Amino acid sequence: MARNPTRPRSPRSVGLTPGERFSLFGFFGEVWGELRRVTWPTRQEATRLTILVLIVSTAFGLFLGGADLLFSEVMSLLAGT
Repeated sequence: MARNPTRPRSPRSVGLTPGERFSLFGFFGEVWGELRRVTWPTRQEATRLTILVLIVSTAFGLFLGGADLLFSEVMSLLAGT
């Protein structure tokens, strides 16, 4: 069953125990601890993946642009303009 979006979330759903209060310093301490455990990509990996994202994004953009051009031509032929 789906959650009711208007129902407030309980403190347990955000990682707090029932008697625990939110602490801004504690939050950023946990964030810093998580960032230290991250396995960061090497410069070579980051460059390769960035180029891959640019290529895939360009190809997808060209595909969508071509599909849009095709559909607009078909619609203009059907509309008789």
